[in-house]
Amino acid sequence: MTDVAKVCKPILEYQETIKSYGLKFEKVLPTKKTIQRFIRIFKKIDDSRIETMIDYPLVEILVISFLAILGGAVRWTEISLFGNENIKWLKKFLPLENGIPSHDTFSRVFSLISSASLEKAIVTLLCENMDNLKKALELDINSKKQICVDGKEQKGTGRNYGTDSEVRNLQTLHIYDASNGICLFSKPIDSKTNEIPVAQEVLKTMNLKDSIVTFDALHTQKETIRIVTSNKGNYIAALKGNQQLCFNEVSELFTEEYKEEIKSKGMNYFSTTEKARGNVETRDFYLSTSTDWFQDKEKWSNLKAFICYEKKCKSAKKETSEVRYYITNLNDIELCADAIRGHWSVENKLHWFLDVVFLEDDNTTMNKYAFNNLSIMKKLALTLYKLTKPLTGKSSISHTKLSYMWNMERNLAILLNALDEDALRKSLNNVLKS
Repeated sequence: MTDVAKVCKPILEYQETIKSYGLKFEKVLPTKKTIQRFIRIFKKIDDSRIETMIDYPLVEILVISFLAILGGAVRWTEISLFGNENIKWLKKFLPLENGIPSHDTFSRVFSLISSASLEKAIVTLLCENMDNLKKALELDINSKKQICVDGKEQKGTGRNYGTDSEVRNLQTLHIYDASNGICLFSKPIDSKTNEIPVAQEVLKTMNLKDSIVTFDALHTQKETIRIVTSNKGNYIAALKGNQQLCFNEVSELFTEEYKEEIKSKGMNYFSTTEKARGNVETRDFYLSTSTDWFQDKEKWSNLKAFICYEKKCKSAKKETSEVRYYITNLNDIELCADAIRGHWSVENKLHWFLDVVFLEDDNTTMNKYAFNNLSIMKKLALTLYKLTKPLTGKSSISHTKLSYMWNMERNLAILLNALDEDALRKSLNNVLKS
C-alpha cells in the first residue's frame, strides 16, 4: 500500500479541485468589497481603550495591520511603513483622519486588544468560509476531523525591557484544525506553568464530536484524555518517558513475534512506502486491541488499542529507523495511521510557515499579548494564502505572499472570489460546461 487518506482534509481537497479544474473567474470582484468584509469583521473586536483618549480607531489599526501582513510586513515598523506608503489608497476605504499610527502605537494597541475577541472573530470567519467552500465544491465532510495540540517557542522574545538579561522565551499553545488548515486557538503560556493545564482548559470548551485529537507525549495525561472523551472526541496519544510504566509495558507488548502475528492476519496492520529526494521511506503501523491485561486500563478513558509505528528511511549512504508507541480509543488502523502522520502538519504547515514566511523567531516583541495578537493576524494571512495559492497559480506560500506584495489590489479581488460560495460554484459550473 502506498497511500492513506481517511481523515477529512477539505483544505487539501479544495486546493486540488481548484488546480485540477483550472478554475478562473470571468468577472473579478472589486477590491473594495473585500476590504469592507474585513472591516465588518474587525468592527466586532472589543476596544478596551478610554474613548476620549483614542486618536486612531481600532478598526483602522486592525485593517492596516491585516493588509500590511498580507503584503509581507512582519514587524511593527513595517506595518507603519506600509500604511504611510499606501495612505492614498487606504483612504478609499478608511477615514484616517489622524493619518497612520507610529510603529509604537501599533505595538501598544495590540498589547491591549482582547486576544479572545480577535481570535473568535477571525476563526468564525474562516470556519464559516470553509463550510461554504465544502458546499460549493461538494467536498468530503463525512470523515473525522483532526485537531492537533502542540506548543511553540518564540525564540527572539526572551529579554527584559531595558536590560540585557535573558528570561524564558514566550511560549504559545496551538490548537490546530489540520483538516481545514485553521489555527483555532493561540494561548500564551504563563512563565510559571506549562502547556498541560492550558490545553486542558481549552479542550474543555470544545465540541470534539467526529474529531480525532492528537498530541505528543507531554499531553498524554489521564485528565487530558478524560476531557477529550467527555467532549465526545477520539484521541491518539504518544507515549514516552513521562508515562514510563505505560511506555515500558506497551513497548514490551510489540515483540517481533507479535508484530509478525498482526502482520500475517492483515486486519490491524498498515504499511506505506514512498520515495522522496533519493530516500525510500517505509512506515509500518501495528494495532493491538488486546488491552485487558493492562493494569491501568481503567485510568485511561475509553482505552481501546495500542499502536506501534515503525519508520525506516533508506538512502544510498545510510539507513535509519525509529519506533513510536501510542494509546487510542480508535480501532481502525488506516485511520490511526493517517492521523499519526497528519499530526506533524501542526509543525510543517503552521509552525514552519510562522518561522520561515512570517519570521516569528526574529520578532523581538516582549509583550506576550501584543505578540500573540500579531501572531493571530499572521495565522489569518497564512490561511488566506492557502486559499488563494491555487487561484493565482503560484507554486508556494512564499510566492503567494510576494504576489500580494507586488499586486495587492488584484490579489484581494481574487481572495474575495475564494471567499465567495456563489463565485466558486459559478466558476466550477462554467468549467464543467466547457
